[in-house]
Amino acid sequence: MPIKLVTTVAALHAEGARLLGSKQGTSQGLVPTMGALHEGHAALARTAVEQNDVVVATIFVNPLQFGDAVDLDRYPRTLDADLALLEAEGVDLVFAPSVDEVYPGGEPLVRITSGRLGEKWEGTSRPGHFDGALTVVAKLLHYGMPAAGLPAGGATGAALPAYRAYFGQKDAQQLALVRRMVADLDFPVDIVGVPTVRAADGLALSSRNRFLSDEERAAALVLSRALRLLEQRAQARQPLDLESAQAMVESQPLVALDYFDVVDPGTLEPLAENCRETPFRGEALALIAAKVGPVRLIDNAPLSS
Repeated sequence: MPIKLVTTVAALHAEGARLLGSKQGTSQGLVPTMGALHEGHAALARTAVEQNDVVVATIFVNPLQFGDAVDLDRYPRTLDADLALLEAEGVDLVFAPSVDEVYPGGEPLVRITSGRLGEKWEGTSRPGHFDGALTVVAKLLHYGMPAAGLPAGGATGAALPAYRAYFGQKDAQQLALVRRMVADLDFPVDIVGVPTVRAADGLALSSRNRFLSDEERAAALVLSRALRLLEQRAQARQPLDLESAQAMVESQPLVALDYFDVVDPGTLEPLAENCRETPFRGEALALIAAKVGPVRLIDNAPLSS
């Protein structure tokens, strides 16, 4: 069946309920995106389709999470290509609202705050970014809730469908914040993290990669090489020696390192004791961000011994 595109919340609820009813569905998945989709987004959609009877993807470039109007205007809009990718993965319904549909009264006076968890790492470099991101994610999670379009008690008086939302592990801090928001505010949705998808050369897929020149892309590979070095040391239960990995990145003249650290996966607090002479034990997350030419890139790697 061809993919269906809707642009209003009312149409999303109506079409979502219709699809669940026609498929006698017991589960619905939501894949929130900002468009400019690539194989990383395809992996999100693919996982959602494998795990749910009905899958809704959203495409919305959220102005609240852009601190720079130029960056917002520059963000690529590729709706036709996005729809083709999602249809090929088996997504049932795409919700692509206007800014006025999501924020009918203009910028919201009340927003979700990311708190202490959102003030570090990306939050330091992009103040307000996570407040804007969480605000729109909260709205999208409400819009995509299967109960929104169903009569009381569900389509047949049975239990409401299971509800899952899918986010990429490449945006590790965002994923941690969404999980924390859902837990702290009792959202009735399971958050599923999908592993980072990389190009054959190791570069984490990102909608911003298209802005890299060939030379800049080659330089950007030092980020994934440095992360891989830490993964190998962690698996071998060796000291991570973060300083030497940082030096590797800083030796690349086209790369301006913003941060590179090893943190607790849940709290994102640094794990300094694992970075020098102490043999690595347990679980951690390596986070890195750098500017390569005009493009800011982030990446991460889960570490385990």
